[in-house]
Amino acid sequence: MHQLKVAIFDFDGTLFPEETFPLMMNHLKQHPKYKNKYRRFITKILPIYVAYKTNFYPEQKMKEYSMRTYISSFKKASAKEINQFFFEIGSDMRKNLNASVLERIDLHRKNGYYIMLVSGAFLPLLQAVTKDIPFDSIIGTSVPLKNDLFDKNTPIIHIHGARKKDKIFAQLANDSIDWENSFAYGDSYSDLDVLELVGNPVAVKPEPRLLQIAEQRQWEVI
Repeated sequence: MHQLKVAIFDFDGTLFPEETFPLMMNHLKQHPKYKNKYRRFITKILPIYVAYKTNFYPEQKMKEYSMRTYISSFKKASAKEINQFFFEIGSDMRKNLNASVLERIDLHRKNGYYIMLVSGAFLPLLQAVTKDIPFDSIIGTSVPLKNDLFDKNTPIIHIHGARKKDKIFAQLANDSIDWENSFAYGDSYSDLDVLELVGNPVAVKPEPRLLQIAEQRQWEVI
């Protein structure tokens, strides 16, 4: 039976060498239509961010709260308006992707791998940034819609950690996977769940905690 080999790529800090959230905040602040939402957004997240920085609030919960608060700025917006907003951010981000990671994507593509992008970033942003990159599947945090409008009553399910792994398994449920000869790329400790799935984990400019693990386990570091 043929087994599929996969190459899984993280986004923030991996394909895109920076964190996306500061760029999203700046775009909201300067946007002609949505800039009036910026003050409310900052007012809501600031206490949570301070609690996180003083070790009173977990990092992942802080990120999830920030994502929910950010996307709530789009009340009554249509899917087209939301996609356009993220397309504007993505147009600039496309110019600054990690060249080494792009080379790996191209290499795996030529070698017949199934190429996946798996990130906690909002899906329309990921689609905008990577519109010229032939990913076989893109997994990200969905923006809830109802009747083609933003749905404030549907909770945001932030894709992170173990949820990334669950989404990968769901996407590949109908295939037999050669995990031992598959690859995964990530930059942070939170990518560990995905990196440990494969026989060839690659740490991309890793943060200190991930670098320590990569060195202990003799993983490739780029």
